[in-house]
Amino acid sequence: MAGISVSLSPLNLDIRYFSCSSSSSFSSSPLPLSLHLPKRSSSSSSSSSIVRCQAVEGDKRGAKRNVFDNASNLLTNFLSGGNLGSMPIAEGAVSDLVGKPLFFSLYNWFLQHGSVYKLAFGPKAFVVVSDPMVVRHILRENAFSYDKGVLADILEPIMGKGLIPADLDTWKQRRRVIAPGFHNSYLEAMVKTFTTCSERTISKFDKLLEAKGYGGQNSIELDLEAEFSSLALDVIGLSVFNYDFGSVTKESPVIKAVYGTLFEAEHRSTFYIPYWKLPFASCIVPRQRKFQRDLKIINDCLDELIRNAKESRQETDVEKLQQRDYLNLKDASLLRFLVDMRGVDVDDRQLRDDLMTMLIAGHETTAAVLTWAVFLLAQNPDKMKKAQAEVDSVLGSDRPTYESLKKLQYIRLIVVESLRLYPQPPLLIRRSLKPDVLPGGYKGDKDGYPIPAGTDVFLSVYNLHRSPYFWDNPHDFEPERFLVERKNEEIEGWAGFDPSRSPGALYPNEIISDFALLPFGGGPRKCVGDQFALMESTVALAMLLQKFDVGLRGTPESVELVTGATIHTKNGLWCNLRTRSDLQ
Repeated sequence: MAGISVSLSPLNLDIRYFSCSSSSSFSSSPLPLSLHLPKRSSSSSSSSSIVRCQAVEGDKRGAKRNVFDNASNLLTNFLSGGNLGSMPIAEGAVSDLVGKPLFFSLYNWFLQHGSVYKLAFGPKAFVVVSDPMVVRHILRENAFSYDKGVLADILEPIMGKGLIPADLDTWKQRRRVIAPGFHNSYLEAMVKTFTTCSERTISKFDKLLEAKGYGGQNSIELDLEAEFSSLALDVIGLSVFNYDFGSVTKESPVIKAVYGTLFEAEHRSTFYIPYWKLPFASCIVPRQRKFQRDLKIINDCLDELIRNAKESRQETDVEKLQQRDYLNLKDASLLRFLVDMRGVDVDDRQLRDDLMTMLIAGHETTAAVLTWAVFLLAQNPDKMKKAQAEVDSVLGSDRPTYESLKKLQYIRLIVVESLRLYPQPPLLIRRSLKPDVLPGGYKGDKDGYPIPAGTDVFLSVYNLHRSPYFWDNPHDFEPERFLVERKNEEIEGWAGFDPSRSPGALYPNEIISDFALLPFGGGPRKCVGDQFALMESTVALAMLLQKFDVGLRGTPESVELVTGATIHTKNGLWCNLRTRSDLQ
């Protein structure tokens, strides 16, 4: 459920339309690239060269700018240049970033221009924020002075008034209804669902290995990103709708429609011109006709599930709903909770929007987290062995339970470290509803930066998570980093990293890190399903490592990044799986 507050990073003009700043550009080598950054320490993990992006020499940048680039930036400065005062400016050039993710360039500009800067592009200017103190100001201290802006425009045809694109009034109403559904008894019962769905995936791998074994082979090649995607879809179906997609082992029109809708959501989040809003586009454009068919299949399925749930409605108070015996309840889904809640007579359309939002957002993020966790572990066999040793000690041959999950500390830290290095999504989008003054942030203007109403702001989670000012060895895969308190004596206004600030928390969060770590947003509009997603990822990863050793089929450099709703691979994460007993 990780994506309920997760913006699908629209205006990832990255893929086609942005480029580097006036002093640097990116090479054309395959992603992931490596990045040259100021280092706080000389130590480095074996994955450090893989999880960095590399900038080339800046003096080549000016020669590359063409007439169109210059016209684009001139237009920006003419139309919006004076609105943001003395804020540092990073000028975008259209010609340099074809096919490269925006967040790489935003990072490069962050190192050059600081924590808050204006990105000038064509007729529009955006404010890019890469500082925890400024993010805290926007997400928590002034949360209701900002809305989702362009994000809502892009996602409304897909998610309606679900939590992500909802206007402020609708969001407040639905948040009060949905948030109680993720109570402890529900999460405890969902661990059983996570385990059941993960067992399907493990069983599938076992059967493939068994078939290979007849030919004398004891390993198989699989696209684990695709397998994790199927696993996450099954989990969402059972836990949210009480519907078994069974996508690990079969295909159906509904499953195909779900993936078609996911692809369209990603397409819209990365395409600059919203051509789908043109009159008759849904009838004329083949892609949009298919999208409408897919949407109808899913909506018909959700409508039937909602109708069935309402026919067996057992209305009661929230407190009694939370006290149900969810471990033995036949239908423990979130839909059942929402339908049975007394005093909430929501129409079917709003329920469907809620469910669609959870389906798309919750599925995408969990699959991505597991993909990058395996990618990182495969490059760090010592950390994989350490994780497996913890799984052996805590679980043995048993399956995870709610209580044993609490003891899988290192697995949990791996999940969060994967989210730090590959945040899902790498950007959050906000728009100011009224004039505001943003804090200057670290090394910024002490008087801050005034912004007018209507300013579009990119909160770069990627920059936050890899900031050399707030993290030691920011590009290295070090799950152990979260075990160490970091007292801050250098940066005014930042409280440092202190686990004691969030007692009882199973996973590091924005409170512990004072907004330097933002895996699920922060403030009032933080993801309501963060614990659900983290537990789901922990169970799935533990069960995979319990049974298998995993290695990349090719080199890490061959795993190319693309972005849309999440950071994912271009051609899948192809891995070699071997049962651990074969190597012992």
